[in-house]
Parts: sequence; structure tokens; C-alpha cells
Amino acid sequence: MSAAVALTAGLLHTASFAPTGAWWAQIAALAVLFGLASRATPRVAALCGALFGWSWLASGLWWLHISMHQFGGIPWLLAALAVGLLAAFLAGYYALALGLTARGIAPGRMRLLALVPAWLLAELARATWFSGFPWVASGYAHSVGPLSGWAPWVGVYGITALAALAAAGIALLRERAWAIAALALLLPLTGALLPQDFTASSGRLSISLVQPSIPQSQKFDPELFAQNWQILAELIHSAQGAVVVTPESVVPVPLAETPVTTIDALASPGHAVLLGSFLGNQDEGFVNSVVALGSARYDYGKRHLLPFGEFIPPGFGWFVHAMNIPLDNQARGDHQRAWRVGGQRLRPLICYEDLFGEDFVQSAVGADAATLFVNVSNLAWFGTVMVQDQHLQFSQMRALEFQRPVVRSTNTGATAVIDHRGQVTARLPALQRGVLEASVEGRSGSTPYARWLNSLGLWPLWLLALLALAGARRAAP
Repeated sequence: MSAAVALTAGLLHTASFAPTGAWWAQIAALAVLFGLASRATPRVAALCGALFGWSWLASGLWWLHISMHQFGGIPWLLAALAVGLLAAFLAGYYALALGLTARGIAPGRMRLLALVPAWLLAELARATWFSGFPWVASGYAHSVGPLSGWAPWVGVYGITALAALAAAGIALLRERAWAIAALALLLPLTGALLPQDFTASSGRLSISLVQPSIPQSQKFDPELFAQNWQILAELIHSAQGAVVVTPESVVPVPLAETPVTTIDALASPGHAVLLGSFLGNQDEGFVNSVVALGSARYDYGKRHLLPFGEFIPPGFGWFVHAMNIPLDNQARGDHQRAWRVGGQRLRPLICYEDLFGEDFVQSAVGADAATLFVNVSNLAWFGTVMVQDQHLQFSQMRALEFQRPVVRSTNTGATAVIDHRGQVTARLPALQRGVLEASVEGRSGSTPYARWLNSLGLWPLWLLALLALAGARRAAP
């Protein structure tokens, strides 16, 4: 019975993320899980954590199947098995957290409270260990809703802990611990009462966000290169903004292998163009990059690479090579300061990088801090269902944490503009070829979260969670 409930609760947890966006479902699902684990044996608690995590992550990451089967040529059953195995590995963090908590603390109220820091530790571990894979981390469900006010103070993982506290509060109602339950439920809601204005306007910039909508099956076809190039050139030349942003790898070959005259043809008089391509060479490795055209030399290379898609984890070369992914083992780029253009400072983030605010927080503090984040992505590998809306939701959280606008230029979606309040103010429909024109207000200044994250990283959350867990164990009967 507990197994079926845990699996169902995991599916409810997935429903809390975009495109459904039912933030309350995240807390409700976690309350069910905590209720199961609060009185279970260590083995059953670990099993519940594993089944909940597997159900949530397999259903939230199912779209990985598309890249492996449709574009990688792996039989659909093996691709589905690979997604299931990945979800099982990631679910191990939650199984370990719940199982060890149940082993160390007797059933009851104190165990329920201890599950809050245990859950936070599991989420931090998934986000950082083995290069990190925090896609659909539980805090992202609260990019909207009453907990979002905490974002500029404690960030996505602080919100993770607060949501877990609210879930424990619901479970504590069953224990008739009325006072503790009320405190656990009310504290997360106080984020709306906290000061929210930490940045000021730095002026406006007209930006054109290009969405070529070239099918992934055609993107790397050399026979279609000229046709795709013509589509890109026409979109760039039709743009009206002072800055034109193109998606990740919109030029799908190393820039050094592209004739200079061809590159120059993409430059648009009176406009600065940020072009997605690859820098580097065969010997030193190719780097997923964006390069500025029509302005002072600027390039940025992706630093946080996607496992299996952009770098090969040890022992998995056979699997990655079987999918025949172009440029499948890339080099990491060097850190670059923000790009100064049009009176603003733009900080590029290439696709998956914007899940790791702790990696680029230095660009959100200090006199030379970015006034605007620019995400360039190509999610055409994964279809359009769920994945685009999920990534947009993550960008909304980054905008809230740092109170900076985030603009997104993608191949097939979601090309969008997010203001510093995390609101999506403009968006192109998925698979629609076109240019999204927007006037974007840059922001200067730093949030409390940006300041302490820049100084200390995520260590304060690790330490608080460990101390809370140790305190709960000592206080337990």
C-alpha cells in the first residue's frame, strides 16, 4: 500500500512543475511522502523515498527519451530503460535521506521535522554531486505562488527547505501537534511580507530574439546548411533591436570551419549580433560558445556542460557514441565578464547553465555586475512537451533570485522575455519561426541571496541542514 501511495505522490509532485504549474501540489505530495516515512521502518522509509523520487523524476524527465530514440537511433525500449535507470539513480538521494533519517530518529513528531533538513540535503546533493543534475528540483515549483517572495533572500534551495517545512506542517496535523504545525505552515508564507526591492533600473535596451525553428533532424545535415543559413540571415536582417540574439549552436559547425565572408554576411548594420556557434579546435576541444558580431570582440564559452550530451562521464563512452551526437565531448569555456553593449551589461548563459545560479552569481554582484541575463538554448533535441515550459520556469526563478530580467533565444522554444519580477512578459509560440522584439529594462544592484551566495556559496544551506538534523536527533526521545 505504501509503495502505491509513494508512486502516486511522485506523479503529483511532477504536476507541480510547468506546464501545469500547480505549486500547491508540490507541498501536498511531499506531505504524503513525509507522512509515510514518519512512522515507517528505515527500510520502508527508504523504499518510499526511492519510489517517490523515481515516479517524480521518470515522469518529469521522460522527454530525454526523444533525444535518445528519435535523434540518437537507440531502440525505444532501451531509451525508455535508460531514462528509468537515470531516474532510479537520482532517486537514490531521496531513498538515502529518508532511510537514514528513519534509522537515526524514532517514529513521531521529531522525525517529521527531521525530514525537512534531510530533504534539503538530498536536493543539494543532487544539484552538486557528479557535476549536478538539478532539473525539476522541488523549489522550482515555487517560481510562482506565495513562496516566491523568498527567492531574493534564500534562493531556490532555501525555498526547497521552506516548502518541505510546510509539508511537514501538514503531516504534523495528523499528529495533533497543533502549535508546531501552525508555525511550520505559517513561516513559509511570511516571504510575501519581506522587502522585495533590491535592484534599480539601469535603462532600457531593444532586443530581438531569434527563433529559427529548424527541425533537429535537419540542423546538422550538411546538404541543408545553405538553406538553414539563409533562414538565419533573413531573420537577423529583419530584426529591429539594437541587439540581436540567436539560439545556442545556431551555426552548428565550428566557427573556424565557416568562411569569414559567410560569417560577415550575418552581421546586420547598426545592430550587434550575438551568434551561437562553436569555438576551439580538434586538438584542444570545441567549446559551445556565443560570439558577438558587429561590435567589439566578445565571446563566451559554456562552462557547465551537460552529462552525456556535451561531455562523456567515465565509463559511458560506448553509450554516448552509440547515439552519434555531433560534438559529443566538448571542452569547457573560460569565465567571461558581461558583454557591454547599448548601455547595458549582458551575461550569456548557454542552455543548461542557468540551472546553476551558484556558478554565475559573481555576475550579479559588484560594480560591473550584469544588468541582464541572456539564455540561448536549443531544446529541439527533446520535443516541445514539458521540457520548454520547465526550462522557462527555471529561468523565472533565476530572475527572482537576482532581480534581473532574463531573455531567452531558442531554436524551437521557449523564446521569451522575463522581467526582474519573474513574470513572462512576451513569448513566441513553440515551433514558430520568427523574431521576438522587446524593450527590456536592465537592473543594477544585488539581492541578499546574491550577496551571501557570492561570498559563501551553498555552504550555509548545507551547514544549517546538517545542524538541524543533528539537533533533531539529539532532541528525539
